[in-house]
Amino acid sequence: MPSINKRSRTWNMERFKNLFSGSETISSIDSSEVQENVQIGIKYKVISKNPVIGKKALIRSNSVIYNDVEIGDNFRTGHGVTIREKTEIGDNVLIGTNSVVEGHCTIGSNVSIQSNVYIPTNTSIEDYVFIGPCACFTNDKYPIRIDFELKGPKIRRGASIGANSTFLSDVEVGEGAMVAAGAIVTRDVPPHFLAIGAPAKIKPLPKHLKTLNKI
Repeated sequence: MPSINKRSRTWNMERFKNLFSGSETISSIDSSEVQENVQIGIKYKVISKNPVIGKKALIRSNSVIYNDVEIGDNFRTGHGVTIREKTEIGDNVLIGTNSVVEGHCTIGSNVSIQSNVYIPTNTSIEDYVFIGPCACFTNDKYPIRIDFELKGPKIRRGASIGANSTFLSDVEVGEGAMVAAGAIVTRDVPPHFLAIGAPAKIKPLPKHLKTLNKI
């Protein structure tokens, strides 16, 4: 039998098998685990497709994954994670406890997203990105005042985002850049630079920090 917590069996086993890489055999999901009170395949419209989840997933309790989501191998969540529709996630991704991905987002491979992170619609996160706990991204420049195309931040390959940092809509954090804890990022951060302060000032990144994240 697969290593699935017995308390988690609140939905049909056949459906569970099909969600993981479209497999029809239990043996292919032997190394995956879905804990109790997890909801996979939430319908958000009349016609939508079951999510596709790769091998060796660990989805912890009280997490929710909507339809029309594609996730690669070695996916891990904390508890109470929400991933909404039209989201694509690569391989070797961690999404920490109570983090929310609002949908229509792309997340690359080898990404570590810590607890209590908010990722709004239309956000792009590339490979080897680290996002510290309680980081908050936004996608609406003028909330509910005028019509505005929702644009989340773009976090380029190998960037590191510090805890409790906040990002205005449509900012870009360049490849290998770092954002200090508590920073409020109101403009683009060039590749391999440091954003620090509130509002954030852009400073050169020390030479010894110009290296790829070890994720």
